[in-house]
Amino acid sequence: MNDIAAVEFDEIGYWSEVKLEIVKRYAAAYSKILSAQTNHPLHHVYIDAFAGPGTNISKATGEFIPGSPLNALNINPPFREFFLIDIDTRKVEALRDIVGNKPDVHIYQGDCNPILMEKVFPNVRFEDFRRGLCLLDPYKLNLNWEIIKTAGEMGTIDMFLNFPVMDMNRNSLWRNPENVGDNGIAKMNAFWGDESWRDVAYTTENNLFGFAEKKDNDTIAEGFRKRLVEVAGFKQVPAPIPMRNSNNATVYYLFFASQKPVASGIVKHIFDKYRDQKAN
Repeated sequence: MNDIAAVEFDEIGYWSEVKLEIVKRYAAAYSKILSAQTNHPLHHVYIDAFAGPGTNISKATGEFIPGSPLNALNINPPFREFFLIDIDTRKVEALRDIVGNKPDVHIYQGDCNPILMEKVFPNVRFEDFRRGLCLLDPYKLNLNWEIIKTAGEMGTIDMFLNFPVMDMNRNSLWRNPENVGDNGIAKMNAFWGDESWRDVAYTTENNLFGFAEKKDNDTIAEGFRKRLVEVAGFKQVPAPIPMRNSNNATVYYLFFASQKPVASGIVKHIFDKYRDQKAN
């Protein structure tokens, strides 16, 4: 059976298309800048930890549109290597069919957490004059803080990160934190890295009875932005852009993190283009 035909492609809405455009625009600028380095040539790579089958279906038009891996592969000047990961076997096989047999493209099937640590990040070491653009776009709360912190500590990676606040609210950040189950707490601890999210997400101030009250999504996202700087070690983390659903509710925040002011400046410019737009 044809692997591509067997895959149920994701239908994506306006804001998912915006995300793809943001990443594509920055990836093009990133590759152009690094390809122009002649005094100290740098081997720059593209990393996609939740790559999917390579293409999606637009809800607006019903047409197939390239996913993030294909957008990256079509950038000119090109990245030197590509590391593409997905846990879904059918999506990986479809991606292999679409991409073809290219020696500079490495495709892995499995949990991205050990794959990134063991097989991908060792190829982006500072001492080897390597640099990388990494897209971490988890489907749910299935990304470990160890990945984020390692990317910051390496000093070689620019990162786009999906901060899945709607899934957090559904599983972990309940209005009554006492009712959250062990599984929800464990997932939040794994993504955040420890239990300090409780202090960011809840407050007992101005409550006469001392009950914990949940803070708003923007406050939680700002707490995580500070954590990317203070704990993960990224020097440049601009305010994220909220990504919404058809009801204009924030589904996730798209973060960008880097060590370079010029990178942050480029992304701020791109974010500002879309920040206040609304889906048609």
